Amino acid sequence: MMQWLYLLALILAITGVAALDRRYHLAFWYDRNRTIKTLAISTIVFILWDMLAIRQGIFIHGNSQYSLPFTLFPEFPVEEIFFLLLLCYSALSLYRGGQNLWPRT
Repeated sequence: MMQWLYLLALILAITGVAALDRRYHLAFWYDRNRTIKTLAISTIVFILWDMLAIRQGIFIHGNSQYSLPFTLFPEFPVEEIFFLLLLCYSALSLYRGGQNLWPRT
């Protein structure tokens, strides 16, 4: 069970961001198609960035009791996709929240 904790924490965090998104209509509940495209493109860019860094020896998976023991690619854990999605979704939601709080004049 310990190996699933990091993935479960990421899923819980994504669910929390989605709840805030729904409550305040920040991203997905504001413009579904644009949000899906934005999250897909930005997550893919970060995945490519990670793969480049892994290839250069900058990023390594490491061994943690809280992460899954298998990877999608060498040194690329399954949880990384969820982390990158959380990163992009949080950034997009914060950006949209800022637009709502401080509209341009």
